[in-house]
Amino acid sequence: MIYLFLAEGFEEVEAVTPVDLLRRAGAEVRTVGVGGRRVTGSHHIEVAADLTENEVSLEEMEMMILPGGMPGTKNLEKSPMVRACLNYCAQNGKWIAAICAAPSILGHFGLLKGHKAVCFPGFEKELGAAEVLKDPVCVSGKIVTARGAGVAVKFGLTLVEELFGGERSRKIRESIQCI
Repeated sequence: MIYLFLAEGFEEVEAVTPVDLLRRAGAEVRTVGVGGRRVTGSHHIEVAADLTENEVSLEEMEMMILPGGMPGTKNLEKSPMVRACLNYCAQNGKWIAAICAAPSILGHFGLLKGHKAVCFPGFEKELGAAEVLKDPVCVSGKIVTARGAGVAVKFGLTLVEELFGGERSRKIRESIQCI
């Protein structure tokens, strides 16, 4: 199971795009509302999450995704469930993905030590001990980070490639005319 966490003030493009692309690839993805099932993004788009935090199953989790946006990133970081899921993923070799400002959460929790990472410009100092790159998307071990909304499709396709291989990612890329 892949869980994408939504907190008040999340960046809509960074949340919906990877969910869409992963579902096209056949992944089982559930959105998780932090603080409730209905969550409003930073651009005032309300989303009905599939689950609430209380319905997350650590044992079923293979990947977690954190979209950025403000104050969404700060609200994600405050969540005990997000922290528990991050710890679970880190301790059990599960995938962690974060885009825009959200990689700062990984930096604050010490999860980027020994990893390469990217983030939205201006958040580099929040990445802790990470080697900060300028690439649009970065894969370092089981951690995937991306710079922002403008690379949400590349971020989603990278997640598809890591989980399902290059051929499936290529087919989706072609089907959405991302050539």
